[in-house]
Amino acid sequence: MASLHVGGFTSMASAAGTLRPLGHATAFPVSATAAASRILYVTPETADFVKAGGLGDVSAALPRALRAAQCDVRILIPGYRQLLRRCNGVEIAGRLDGLAGIPPCEIAQVRMPDGLIAYIVLAPGLYDRDGTPYGNAMGGDWGDNDLRFARLALAAADIAGGRSGLSWRPNLLHLNDWPTALAAGYAAWRNVSVASLLTIHNLAYQGLFDPDRLGRLGIPADAFTIDGVEFHGKVSFLKAGIAFASEISTVSSTYAQEITTAELGCGLDGLLRVRAGEGRLTGIINGIDPSWDPSRGDGLASPFDSQDLSGKERNAEQVRADFRLAVSRGPLFAVVSRLVHQKGLDLMIGAAETVVRAGGQIAIMGQGEPAVERELGALANRHRGEIALKVGFDEAEARCMFAGSDFLMMPSRFEPCGLSQMYAQRFGSLPIARRTGGLADSIEDGLTGFLFRPISVEACLEAVTRAFNAFSNRDVFMAMRRSAMARNFGWAKPALGYQQIYARAIESFPQQRVA
Repeated sequence: MASLHVGGFTSMASAAGTLRPLGHATAFPVSATAAASRILYVTPETADFVKAGGLGDVSAALPRALRAAQCDVRILIPGYRQLLRRCNGVEIAGRLDGLAGIPPCEIAQVRMPDGLIAYIVLAPGLYDRDGTPYGNAMGGDWGDNDLRFARLALAAADIAGGRSGLSWRPNLLHLNDWPTALAAGYAAWRNVSVASLLTIHNLAYQGLFDPDRLGRLGIPADAFTIDGVEFHGKVSFLKAGIAFASEISTVSSTYAQEITTAELGCGLDGLLRVRAGEGRLTGIINGIDPSWDPSRGDGLASPFDSQDLSGKERNAEQVRADFRLAVSRGPLFAVVSRLVHQKGLDLMIGAAETVVRAGGQIAIMGQGEPAVERELGALANRHRGEIALKVGFDEAEARCMFAGSDFLMMPSRFEPCGLSQMYAQRFGSLPIARRTGGLADSIEDGLTGFLFRPISVEACLEAVTRAFNAFSNRDVFMAMRRSAMARNFGWAKPALGYQQIYARAIESFPQQRVA
């Protein structure tokens, strides 16, 4: 693969086309078009109101980083019951008609304490229910998710088309994952001249629905083709976004390359190779917010920094107490993860016996697939006092785990970006991870963590052995820990990369350019 240096960014030219990994830029001129962009950031979740995963954190942080870079960015999100409960009151700012089986809605406006504006899609029949943004409390998807997220996507396209009555109108839609991707299609089918960027946070989730839903979703019949929304006989929201968006991005440079391969392309690798060949597929790694600074002590048993690590020991003591692990001078390994096959926890289980025999301990927190939870529970029962599992998630406890652990185990089969490895490094916990996606892009093997490539217990054990060897040499271990804590994973560089995509996309829609 040839590497060309273009304007401060590294452009990776390959047989698959041109991929633009922009996330590591340090200096690049931002055009007036980018700086003055009016961005409608469309998301199914944000940590400000309701969060189901990493997208919620990104959706809270990136718009603010863009505002700091002088972009006029506003959020669009469904009016979930739990969201409206957190608002002291909402102001109705606009209304939108329905389409086919999609009901009409009102658009409320909320101004956050820092000035960020959120538009809320009010459709009580779709959103006024308990559960997560995607499903009920039992973990099942809502049966009408096609209508729920088509309503969000249609609202985005119609706001851009000036149909809402709002006094503000975007010149670019920033869409996130399948729940918003259909907005690019609606904009095309309703002749809305607006640029769009679809960010793929995880290609494995595609929003697939039966073709008999076409009519009630207001999707033209002639869009149900291999070049449109059709995917193996289903309607694919994500494919619609990939097909119709002006630009596509994903959340790390390596993942942008991986999704153009049959192995990790989830059946969409052919279309993504076409987009890459057009120069419209970009990788930008996510950032983390300033609260992930151990010296602030947010949620920690004790604050600390790279010059005074005594507080880190107090956090380790807290973790051992919380997880009922024995007092130990050996290394503490943490696993903070969704407990699903993707995360490679079978590799961690295969390495666990070696960890315990060598004097290590493992604290595990997360929830997910029942089979994975059972396997981890059985592992913890076999090694009481040395391995412990907490099913569920508590953010304060998770922060303490990053702060108190010596190593974070993250052997994911694939990882589009990942945030835990960034949190861990900032808190002086060295990740042990597969060389894939954002893990490959954010961990420096042998300097700030340990990487392995094959999906095998043997490869994972080799990395674990290197970790133990480093731990046994205090000078080496402390140098690695300080290097990890010095990493800058802020949002300024990713925001700069997004501005460049915005400018390129907006230039393709001259009637919507900012004066």
